Amino acid sequence: MEDECKPMLNTGLRGVVIADTRISDVQGAAGKLIYRGYLIQDLANNATFEEVAFLLLFEKLPNPSELKAFKNQLAAERDIPQELIAALKTRPKDALVMDVLQAGVSLLANHDPDITDQSQEAAVRMAIRLIAQFPTLLAAWDRIRNDKKPLKPSPKLDHAANFLYMLKGEEPDEEESHFMDVCLVLHAEHSFNASTFAAREVASTRAHMYASVGAAVGSLSGELHGGANMRVMEMLKKIGSVDKVEAYVNEQFDAGRVIFGLGHAVYDTDDPRAHILSPMSKRMGERIGETKWYEMSQLLENTGKDEFHKRKGKDIYVNVDFYSASLYYAMGIPIDLFTPVFAISRVSGWTAHVIEEYFAGAAPKPMLYRPESEYVGDYCGPDVCELEPLEDRG
Repeated sequence: MEDECKPMLNTGLRGVVIADTRISDVQGAAGKLIYRGYLIQDLANNATFEEVAFLLLFEKLPNPSELKAFKNQLAAERDIPQELIAALKTRPKDALVMDVLQAGVSLLANHDPDITDQSQEAAVRMAIRLIAQFPTLLAAWDRIRNDKKPLKPSPKLDHAANFLYMLKGEEPDEEESHFMDVCLVLHAEHSFNASTFAAREVASTRAHMYASVGAAVGSLSGELHGGANMRVMEMLKKIGSVDKVEAYVNEQFDAGRVIFGLGHAVYDTDDPRAHILSPMSKRMGERIGETKWYEMSQLLENTGKDEFHKRKGKDIYVNVDFYSASLYYAMGIPIDLFTPVFAISRVSGWTAHVIEEYFAGAAPKPMLYRPESEYVGDYCGPDVCELEPLEDRG
């Protein structure tokens, strides 16, 4: 009876409040995502990624002169050291992209002049460099692994357009640039998810910005956090055509498996970001003359929701990864770059959280994260084990 009354401990900290934050709020029951007081829909429709990154770092939307200065700062910091390019060329071409990105973060730390400066001003400068250099690093690696020369950032292109240019070697048009920019806005921040928690936990030790962001990248590489949109696209390719969607849904549910992109750990309704991505996926499919991925996604969402309700008597909802998969694919982004593209956006949120962890409150003294655990080994009953000599051990 005593064991039956014990609380379940292995809950992944769900429902446990560990800190307060002014950066973002996820209201799962209402289906709302808020960045520093602004609804994600308003930001996606009316603000650029540069404006959102400024908002996350400085707690306000920029005025025109502030935005111009911030964009100039980003442009000035986009180049990555040639030593890093040389290091990337030594990597196996089949290396996991997230591993290369995480290693690149550590190498960038070696070249940052502010790395030992613990002031808030230095932390902001490091944050801006990371936001600026992530797209350059990722695009450089993709070109190197495909035997192409990395491209230098273009001084005349904004953040999203620059990434597509460095990745594909040609300047995107206005609509494609806009779609990429909206994607970056949508993925910039999401409160205390696993990777953000990892960044803040490392920051709580007073480790520097790059160590904290490197930990976040490592967390995002895990399949239970990042990579969902990769699995959505792989699922769509496995299904192959619209006429096979219904059979696939029934097959998955009959076997007790999931439909990737349906369900979320936080939202009790559709992820608000999915409804912004869906029409962009449709339009991008129309642009390239192949709408089947969008059409399959739409049918898969509707069929999956209906079938889940029939079987379980409750609803399931679409998440942000569901339509970002077909959108990225239509934009010509390789599937194994989907999660790294998430990272080049989320680094803005990660760095904002690290700064908040360092400097929120009256003094820059973060509380070292030190959770408790309950020891359940009980190898020798209530007593400690007696250490037997090696020769006497069976």
